[in-house]
Amino acid sequence: MIRRAPAVVLALIAALAAGCGASPITSRRVERALGPTFANLVHAQLARMGLPPVAASDIKVTAACYRIDGRRSGPGDWACTLVWSGPNGATLHDKYDVSVSSDGCYTATADAAEAQLGGPIVTTTDGRAVRNLLHAFDACFDTTGIGAD
Repeated sequence: MIRRAPAVVLALIAALAAGCGASPITSRRVERALGPTFANLVHAQLARMGLPPVAASDIKVTAACYRIDGRRSGPGDWACTLVWSGPNGATLHDKYDVSVSSDGCYTATADAAEAQLGGPIVTTTDGRAVRNLLHAFDACFDTTGIGAD
C-alpha cells in the first residue's frame, strides 16, 4: 500500500493540473457576445414599443467588461458597460451585471442604478405594458476556441 501512495498522488496531481488550463471565458469573448445580442434586442424592443424601426446593423455597440472578483477570465460575475448609438449618433451608456457559466451561457441584467433603460416592464406608445427586452436577457457564446482571442 505504501508503494502505491506516490503513484496515486502523482495521478491526482496530473488530473488536477489537466483541468487548470486557461479559461475560454475571457473579457473579449464576453464583450463580443454582448454587443450583437444587445443590438438585436434594441431592434426588437423598438418594434414592440411601436417606435420607428432601426436595423440592428445600424445600432453600434461597444462593450467593456471585467470580472467583479478581479480575475482576468473564467465563469462567474462580470460587470459590463455598453456604449451604444443608433443612426442619429446619440451615444448612450448602460451598465449590466452579467453572470457567465462555464458553457458560455450568460444572463445580463441592467444595473439597478441605471434608469434610462427602464425596468422589467415598460409602457408602449399606445399604453400597453410589455416586457422590457433590454432589462434582462440570456444568450450564449462559443467556448470551443473557434474565433478565439
